[in-house]
Amino acid sequence: MLRPLVIATVIVTGVYVYTSHRSGNAFSPAGWITRPQHLELTQAAGPETLSPQEQTNIDVYRRVVPSVVNVTSRTVQYDFFYGVVPAEGQGSGFIIDKEGHILTNYHVIANAQRLEVTLHDRKRYGARVVGFDRSHDLAVIQIPEHDLAPVTLGDSSHLQVGMNVFAIGNPFGLNGTMTRGIISSIRSVRTQTGDIDNAIQTDAAINPGNSGGPLLNSRGDVIGINTMIATGGVEQSAGIGFAIPINSARAALNDLVQFGHIRRPAVGVRTLPITPELAQQMGLAADYGLLIVQVVPGGPADHAGLHGGNQRAYLGNTPITVGGDLLIAIDGQTVETQQDLARIMDQHKAGDTVTATVIRGKKKMDVKITLGEAQQQA
Repeated sequence: MLRPLVIATVIVTGVYVYTSHRSGNAFSPAGWITRPQHLELTQAAGPETLSPQEQTNIDVYRRVVPSVVNVTSRTVQYDFFYGVVPAEGQGSGFIIDKEGHILTNYHVIANAQRLEVTLHDRKRYGARVVGFDRSHDLAVIQIPEHDLAPVTLGDSSHLQVGMNVFAIGNPFGLNGTMTRGIISSIRSVRTQTGDIDNAIQTDAAINPGNSGGPLLNSRGDVIGINTMIATGGVEQSAGIGFAIPINSARAALNDLVQFGHIRRPAVGVRTLPITPELAQQMGLAADYGLLIVQVVPGGPADHAGLHGGNQRAYLGNTPITVGGDLLIAIDGQTVETQQDLARIMDQHKAGDTVTATVIRGKKKMDVKITLGEAQQQA
């Protein structure tokens, strides 16, 4: 019984000894190993010289990173098995003044029971919501700290495809992360909360946690607020990210801080979009624009003298009122759809005066309108 076992043991031992001596052991000394007292290494001649692009990267980072914060939101959610359970989300934001106001995305702070802000120096503060606008995905929060380092807001009205941009934020909770890319396109995009006109598309890596952080130009000026990514089905960067242009946010900041919401401007009219077919049927002098069906009594358009419809008609089975002024432009910007009117309103605030171009009958005329607040309009 023992003979086969002994033979097998001898064979295995022989194979091991043969292969060990043939191939050697990495930890066993060999005759060709040397141990000099000093290694002769090839080293750089002096300090590394930075390229102009590298220096720009460093300058932008050093200038802006102290103003970028990590925003942690704590909410409660319902779990089928465990009932109400706490949940936590993270995003980014940036300091806009020395009083501790921070601009971020609405979806970063939505439904939060508690907000915590972590500064670049690791100091943590509880934060409160000052104001928000869901449709534009904007929010301003504040921490009880003063003499902070605010960012510099740039101008997003003259951006061009191909310009270098930088994103700083807290992707996956990794605070103080900077990525670099270019402006890939300027386009309107639809989000879960609303549309973003002239959104900045970039290939700078933007991941979960970057939302609410700044998109910067080569001078370190904020030109956008990183807000969403095209994931291709996975929750990480696919090289397509979008930012809200800073000019859109700047127009809302004073209202958000002073009133807690945007005083959305309104003309005070109900309108009907006109197509060439409708224009021909109605005998209108232009084949585009918004036909004013009703002027809100006491509203801005009413005060400006615009006319609503005075004749009852039917559009299919829908009763409408015709005979009113045809709105075709505001401040020289063509108005063809109600979306055009909403886009132009987003460029203004309540109290601004605009010039409306209308056609009354066959006569084209300009009318000055002082915009009211949308919440006050019917």
